[in-house]
Amino acid sequence: MTKTIFKLGLAAFALGFAGQALAYAQLKSAISADKSTIKSSPGELDLTFTEGLNLKFSGIKVTGPDKASIKLDDPMLKQSDTVLMVPLSGMLGAGTYTVEWHALSTDGHKTNGSYTFTVKP
Repeated sequence: MTKTIFKLGLAAFALGFAGQALAYAQLKSAISADKSTIKSSPGELDLTFTEGLNLKFSGIKVTGPDKASIKLDDPMLKQSDTVLMVPLSGMLGAGTYTVEWHALSTDGHKTNGSYTFTVKP
């Protein structure tokens, strides 16, 4: 009986942590999308998250094929604070670009990640 109660308590504990992990702002989709190939330089990158973001502590860094940082304009939030829109300052040439993102959800949880896309005119 004690083993069963212990196992049930452990399972409940694990499920509680799994629920918290799902509550963090995760990247849901992006334009330009992960591993996509696009025909021309985008004017902006739109990252959609599963939760609202705190703009002051959320952002991206974009590096080009030569590993140099790409100049970005000031980001803004759209659509109930779940879409981080970041304008690009200039045109992107052909090559693969890496987007590193970091986000602070409105409930105070931090997440980060990265993805790539390719410009192939």
